[in-house]
Amino acid sequence: MNLHIQNLGKQYGNTPVFSNVTLSVEPGEFVAIVGESGVGKSTLLNCMAGLDSWDRGSVHLDGHDLGSLNDDARALLRRHKLGFVFQAFHVLGHLDVAQNVALPLLLLGQPNDARVQEMLNAVGLEGMGTRLPQQLSGGQLQRVAIARALVHRPTLLLADEPTGNLDPTTAAKVMEALIGQTRSHGTSLVLVTHSEAATARADRVLHLQVDGIRTPPAE
Repeated sequence: MNLHIQNLGKQYGNTPVFSNVTLSVEPGEFVAIVGESGVGKSTLLNCMAGLDSWDRGSVHLDGHDLGSLNDDARALLRRHKLGFVFQAFHVLGHLDVAQNVALPLLLLGQPNDARVQEMLNAVGLEGMGTRLPQQLSGGQLQRVAIARALVHRPTLLLADEPTGNLDPTTAAKVMEALIGQTRSHGTSLVLVTHSEAATARADRVLHLQVDGIRTPPAE
């Protein structure tokens, strides 16, 4: 999997969000994106997934120009190639843990109970498959979200502040599960974060600003 973004620009009305964003993510690479609040980090992540539109530039995912695809084609590409972990979990409350994790496989027409159990074990949720989301802690819910995002073995995982709502100890466990699973499957990871502990684990750290993206200076 390769992700290539060239001269990407986004604005709301006359207000620029970011401009001149150019970056590439190589297969298996872990890239952390940092920046001030409100600079558009989450918006950039949504553009990478084709969930949001942009005004200038291009996004190519695995050789596909997302800007040239219609909504259905983008959704199909996401279904096969991408996983997404949100800060707010977005776990479905009427489904149990195993059913939540199994959703990407069901959408692909590839149900696999053994794969679901394997992922639950990998993120430290063994024995919790029949629990409902309201019976879980925040850290457990985030691990459900990670298992769901990775169960179909995507080539790219996008994670938006996945530890932002967690205490430091729980955040460390969640990051360990996230990084461990992406490394073991060779999945590329793009992580938006404010966490210094998370950026310390990245292969590369990029700083998003209104006028572009760059590597922060060494301290």
